Amino acid sequence: MKTKESLLAFDLQRFAGATADASAGLAATGTTLAMSTDGTEFADIAGVKTIPDMGADPENIDVTDLSDTKKKSVPGIQNTSTLAFGVVYKGANFATALAHDGDNKQYKFKVTYPDGMTATFTGSYTVKVGNVAVNGAMDFTISIITSEGPDFTPAPSSASTGA
Repeated sequence: MKTKESLLAFDLQRFAGATADASAGLAATGTTLAMSTDGTEFADIAGVKTIPDMGADPENIDVTDLSDTKKKSVPGIQNTSTLAFGVVYKGANFATALAHDGDNKQYKFKVTYPDGMTATFTGSYTVKVGNVAVNGAMDFTISIITSEGPDFTPAPSSASTGA
C-alpha cells in the first residue's frame, strides 16, 4: 500500500535540467534554438516550433571518363543548405529576431536536443512572416545561411543507458 508521502513524491531531476534518456528513442519536446553574438553566452529564441534537417550532404564530383559504361562520382565538399526554423510569433521574440534581420553579420547558433546532444553552427539570417489566416496562429521563419557547421556534440554518456 502506498503511503501519503510516496504519493506526493516526484522526480525532482525532471525539473532540475536533467536530460532525457534516449535509449529507446527520443521525443523532440524540449528541443531549443539559441543565438549568441560571440559564442560564449547563448540566449534562447522563444517559440520555436520546427527545427529543420541538420547536417550537410557532399557534392558529387563527376569522374566519369569515356571508357566507363556507367557514371562515376566521388564525394566533394559538404553542402549545407539554408536552415529554416519555424517560430510562433510572440511579439517580443519577433522584435528580438528582427533586430539583426538581414544585417549580414555572423552569429553563433546552438540547437540543444532533449537528451543533451547539441548542434552548433555560424551564419547570418533573415526573418520572414508566415501567411496569416482566419483562426490561424501567426508565425515567422528564421532562415540561416550557414557559413560554418553544423557540428554535433553527442549527448553526455550519463544521459543514455542503452545502445
